[in-house]
Amino acid sequence: QVQLVESGGGLVQAGGSLRLSCTVSGRSFRNYHMGWFRQAPGKEREFVATVSRSGGFTSYADSVKGRFTISRDNAKNTIYLQMNSVKPEDTAVYYCAADPDSFTLTPRRSNFDYWGQGTQVTVSS
Repeated sequence: QVQLVESGGGLVQAGGSLRLSCTVSGRSFRNYHMGWFRQAPGKEREFVATVSRSGGFTSYADSVKGRFTISRDNAKNTIYLQMNSVKPEDTAVYYCAADPDSFTLTPRRSNFDYWGQGTQVTVSS
């Protein structure tokens, strides 16, 4: 069994920065491609960013490209989402997820087998 726990969410002003973390326990963290998704009230959960097992490949949604950075530390079983120049439309619950199969540049929710409980990010204007 794999458990994912997000942290680092909170309230931030537009233009500010925030760093989310997701720590994974259970089976070997290195076996999983990892991703971040988000879900705003009344909207579908959407892809934000993904990173390959080694950390060598990353991909981002167009809406966050150039502002957000995904990374991982395999020694700490943790992934991060550095969020810079945040906007009110970035307000959402952010979820991390683990994919044991193939790395995909534009993954869907169904690609990921394991999910965290989410952390709220609120951006004030």
